Amino acid sequence: MLKNISHFQDALHKRKQEGTLRSLQPKTGGCDFYSNDYLGLSTNKELQNILLKEVNENPLLLSGSTGSRLISGNSRIVTLTEDFIAERHSFSSALLFPCGYHANLALFSALPKRHDTVIVDEQIHRSVHDGCKMSNARKLKFRHNDTEHLESILKRQEGHCYIAIESLYSMEGDFAPIKEIAKLANKYEAGLIIDEAHAFGVLGYGLVERYGLTDQVTANVITYGKALGAHGAAILCNSSLKSYLINFASPFIYTTAAQDFQWMSIKAGYAFLDHHQELPLQLQENIKTFRSRGLSSPSSAISPIQAIIIPDNQKLKSLQKILSEQGFLTYAIYSPTVKEGSERLRICLHSFNTEMEIIRLTEIIKDFI
Repeated sequence: MLKNISHFQDALHKRKQEGTLRSLQPKTGGCDFYSNDYLGLSTNKELQNILLKEVNENPLLLSGSTGSRLISGNSRIVTLTEDFIAERHSFSSALLFPCGYHANLALFSALPKRHDTVIVDEQIHRSVHDGCKMSNARKLKFRHNDTEHLESILKRQEGHCYIAIESLYSMEGDFAPIKEIAKLANKYEAGLIIDEAHAFGVLGYGLVERYGLTDQVTANVITYGKALGAHGAAILCNSSLKSYLINFASPFIYTTAAQDFQWMSIKAGYAFLDHHQELPLQLQENIKTFRSRGLSSPSSAISPIQAIIIPDNQKLKSLQKILSEQGFLTYAIYSPTVKEGSERLRICLHSFNTEMEIIRLTEIIKDFI
């Protein structure tokens, strides 16, 4: 038993005083405006029946993998799924991971070397920062979506650089100028890594595919725990980088592989999404309804993430409480997670939200602010 835990208790007490102490809560019923299940696939009965049929025909899908993929966990199903994903995204290779955090941890811990520099958008996901900590590379930040600032940093670098961005940012709900950034990466011979966790499924297979940038990126990270309603992630890259990660990425080498059911669910999810394009179309209609209600937001007009700035932690907490009492599930983001004065209510819209729900949600927010 730890004898000196006062510093843990002090840190928790400070968060409690600030009103930012986190705790695990049971999932509750209500109108979902906070999950990443943009297309409702996590609870889609038709998709569930497809997965259930697969399991009934092959119960071994539910078995544990028994080891890392370099030992006993590399099944035929995971290999076929990687080939399938690579072909769908027009990359030569794909490498699957249990989750997006693991994928970024592997990529950014293994790829940059001691004399390399990783230049990240200041709003990049925490997993990228944690991966960079595991490498010996230098990390620099550029102002969010500011290509001029990015170029000013690139001009000063002497060694090899990587640029790390997301195509759709989860805090601001806005899109990166990826075509402009791809041009800068080419101009300064920098590697470009794009995380498409929130864009995949919402906007086709993501913006790299939409804009035809496959040949201009070093790696494209796709995650499946959001619009696909599954779990896991893939790093899309060339065969050399895939082999390099298999040999040098510790999070890949030392992690027990997921069970085959996860990989089968991903492959089935792609096919289901391809045959149900009415879901992203309905999502866009719901986004239009929300945007038409006159709430100020820094988010893109076609983003499923709509941020409402409430620049005060206590005021934000009060709004979330009112919404919860009315049966609306939302997510409040407090400082210091975001800069003080930019605290926000993050609204996630879905294909299954009704027009009436969206209108009532916006009415409550407008009455409060």
